[in-house]
Amino acid sequence: MDKEEIKQETSERKIVTPGEIIISAEDKLPGDFTRNEGGNIIANRYGLADTSNRVVKIIPISGVFEPRRGNTVIGRVEDITFNGWIIDIGTTSNAFLSLAECPRFIDRNNIAEFAAVGDVLSLKIYGVKAAGSIDLTLKSRGLGKLEGGRIIRINPHKVPRVIGKEGSMINLIKNSTKTEITVGQNGYIWVRGDVEGEKMAEEAIGLISKESMSSGLTEKVEEFLKSKGFGMGGSEQSSEGMTNADSKDSNNAEEGSSNSEELENSNITEDKTEEGDKE
Repeated sequence: MDKEEIKQETSERKIVTPGEIIISAEDKLPGDFTRNEGGNIIANRYGLADTSNRVVKIIPISGVFEPRRGNTVIGRVEDITFNGWIIDIGTTSNAFLSLAECPRFIDRNNIAEFAAVGDVLSLKIYGVKAAGSIDLTLKSRGLGKLEGGRIIRINPHKVPRVIGKEGSMINLIKNSTKTEITVGQNGYIWVRGDVEGEKMAEEAIGLISKESMSSGLTEKVEEFLKSKGFGMGGSEQSSEGMTNADSKDSNNAEEGSSNSEELENSNITEDKTEEGDKE
């Protein structure tokens, strides 16, 4: 990201409090946690104001994950039933992945061969019922089992900062550390690379989480990575084995990161407890 892009990113985001006027609504639309009142876009909650494609929204900086239809999440298999898997995605109630939502036929007698207890998956939410139950699917590009690597967990509301504008931040980390990264909107982040690359990616993500309210954050992370010997060209240390990264997992990383803010925008008017049919 060049200096001009960094300046544009920081100029469009500021910390606001409930009731604060963010901007004139003349050519803007209210998004998540904002409203149009008296010709102005007003903040409904404390957080980071973000303007993208004429939509003004608040990125909360605290709170729990609020599952919505269309969210890409990362989860761990907690249990296996006769017709699917119970998945932990960090919500108060576990989510469910049905056999019918797998991309290929799975024999009921061999369910564990596809996904065993403890396996980590990248999934998408296709239904959130009023009672709180969550239905998951694997029928979308870039979803599936995430093998090896490590899981990093952050506050879900800081995920957009980890991703950055159009994936700029996450791509900076991936390219600098030579790692594959898939970001779940539930705050679970999967990282796979060599030992040093994974460790540095985790430190960079930790820095973003800690400094999420700071301006010029992309520049700070870039400087941090360079100071550790991890520039855009990758680690000065060995990155053997990561230059030919598995294309499926690379697609997972792109899907999980580049779509996050688009999904948030698409959910502007969606009821959080909507019981929707699968699209």
